[in-house]
Formats: sequence, structure tokens, C-alpha cells
Amino acid sequence: MQWQTKCIFCNNYTYRLNDGRVKCSVCQKKISLMKINKVITLIQTFIDNENALHVSKRLHLSYVSVKKFYDEFRYITAQICENEYEIFRKDNCEYEEYFYLENSKKEKKEAIFDAHNFLTFDYNRHIYTLLMPSLQKYKNQFLHDNIQDSYIEEFNKFKRISRIIKVSSIHNNIVKFWNYFEKEILKYKGVSDKNFALYLKEMEFKYNHSSNDAIEILIKESFNE
Repeated sequence: MQWQTKCIFCNNYTYRLNDGRVKCSVCQKKISLMKINKVITLIQTFIDNENALHVSKRLHLSYVSVKKFYDEFRYITAQICENEYEIFRKDNCEYEEYFYLENSKKEKKEAIFDAHNFLTFDYNRHIYTLLMPSLQKYKNQFLHDNIQDSYIEEFNKFKRISRIIKVSSIHNNIVKFWNYFEKEILKYKGVSDKNFALYLKEMEFKYNHSSNDAIEILIKESFNE
């Protein structure tokens, strides 16, 4: 395999050590082939949207270990998305506002405070998302003052009349991303508010890249020390 003969860090030639590790002839870094194969395999399962628990059982790894790697991959993909934004942000873009609320909460009026609001930008077919501040901090105050109905009514008017929008067609790349996001986020069976931004960036990264490209990019960044 390529990562057995080429350095995973700098792509120069490696040689085998007596302890089973490989060492780069240029950057001098050492790493075990077992670790390389483990990380690359987990990157592939992550990009393929395999559940961490299922992967841990299939590969006979601890769930804690797989979950830790998946979390690290999410942090890396978030950083990749921000780096790519710096490249694409100079291009012309379309944008639209989006409100995401779990299906189980949609029938509850006060659940509007639990909605995740983010802007979606399309830079020449490259999606970028920007998560807006949460309304959670206002929820208790509005409920305590018993003015939530008035707020919800005004909030819905805002969504219908004053929403931020600059798109050329209802059948555009932004809507395609929303459909993709809504389908994929359900696989996680609930995402905490604390981690929502990371999962959103994960979806953004996977949507913008083919599976093969995403795996290659993530492998490169995962071993980039």
C-alpha cells in the first residue's frame, strides 16, 4: 500500500525498522503501520457514515476509542471548511437562512427556542455554513414573563416576510444541501446543542467533496503535525 512505502507526513520514502515501525528518510518521523492502518480505516468508515458503535463491534475496537477518533475527525473537518472558506469567499455567492428543528419538537410552540438557525452560502457550487447565536438563553425569560406566544408569532412573521435570501432558483445547490443535511443528521438520533456546530461542519465537508476526495483530504490533515 502507498502509505507503507511513502511517508504519511511528507510523502517521501520510508524504510522499515526492526520494531515494525516505518521511518521517513527525510522528516525522520516514525509511526507504526498498525496505527496508520487503524486511522485510515476509521477515516473511511467516518466518511461512509458508519455508526461508531457498529464500527467498534465490527473491527473489535473499543467504542470509546472509535468515538474519540470520530470527534477528532469532526474538529479537523471543521477547520478544513474554514480554510476552504478563505479560498472561496472571494467568489460570487448566493445565500439563504435556514431553521432546523428536530421532528419530535415541531409540534411544540416553545420549541422554536431550540431551533438551530444558520446561514447557508453557495460559492460557485461550494457550500459554506455559518451558525447563528442560539435563542436558548432567552427561552426561560420569555416563558417566565408569559410572552412567548407574542414572540413566536412575531418570529414566524419574520421567517415569512423578512428572511435573508439571495438565490436564483428554488432548485439550487443550497436547497440540495438542506435536503442532504436533513437526511444525514437523522442518522445520529439526536445531536446536543453543544456539538451541533461540529456536526453541521461535518455535513458541509462531506457534501462539498466526493467520498474519495474527502478520505484523501482527511488522511492528509490527520497526519499533518
